[in-house]
Amino acid sequence: MATVLVLVTTGDEGADKVALQALTLGRQLAAGGPVHALVAGGDGDAGLDAVAAGLGEWGATGVHVARHPALGAGAPDAQARILHDLAERLGADIVIGPGTDEGNTVLARAAARAGLPFAANCTAVTAGSPLAVTRQRWGGSLLEEAAIHAGRAILTVAPHAIAAEPVGGTAAVEAFTPDLDDADLAVRVVGRIPAPDTGVSLAEAKVVVTGGRGVGSAEGFAPVVELAGLLGAAVGCSRAVTIAGWRPHTEQVGQTGTKIAPEVYIAAGISGATQHLAGCKGAKRILAINKDPEAPIMWSADYAVIGDLHEVVPAISAEIRRRRGG
Repeated sequence: MATVLVLVTTGDEGADKVALQALTLGRQLAAGGPVHALVAGGDGDAGLDAVAAGLGEWGATGVHVARHPALGAGAPDAQARILHDLAERLGADIVIGPGTDEGNTVLARAAARAGLPFAANCTAVTAGSPLAVTRQRWGGSLLEEAAIHAGRAILTVAPHAIAAEPVGGTAAVEAFTPDLDDADLAVRVVGRIPAPDTGVSLAEAKVVVTGGRGVGSAEGFAPVVELAGLLGAAVGCSRAVTIAGWRPHTEQVGQTGTKIAPEVYIAAGISGATQHLAGCKGAKRILAINKDPEAPIMWSADYAVIGDLHEVVPAISAEIRRRRGG
């Protein structure tokens, strides 16, 4: 048995899904031992208590709610201090967080405070001494098998690598005010620019239709957007497209964009650079549309259409409308 502490980050809709995936892994590694969850937020965060109350459903046996005015917008060093201090108090053998930007930032700082190694973006973890991990490297283009030689293992879980599984339990909730100093608050989020509301969340969409450099221009995205609308899908794009200014960064799929796991991923005019494939490798099915049969994405595609996307994509849309009688 092991004592596990999991950082559960939150968003507008409650606990982040990747954090719940981390909690599932924590329950597995605890092997019957205690699984503690840490949630942190500002004094006025009304949703924090609701998140804490629901974490027993996902395997937490104890939930610790840290409240401080500075945590409302985000303060990674402060969160790392809280996580580190709580791990010391609980005698945690393993500390886990979600492999998101926030999770990796906080866990890396917590590891630095403890002077311990940090394994980011793990796709599998095997209990033992030392703990064995498989993690993504080089933008997801390879998997590394490693061992964490430390008295306390600190790691994050790659998004969608482990399915979040509810267990229907309950957990005791403890609220506390963390002890923070000026150094902990030196780095703080002072403002956020909301992403445009496109109606379908890229991270949560069941179907995603993306366009790459092959669309040719901002106007060339019209067939991609039309097909996405017909399918009730989210619109995505490659990094080259955002660099060109054709679509916003919020639609970028990839290592430096959004990591997705839809049921169906339609990639039109995308060559399949390593960083892009790192973002869409969680897709259940990939349909690639490209004039180049040797494009790297073809090796990852379940289905491929070799042709001009400006002919193929409108043809798909036309067939959908015909079958719907519209």
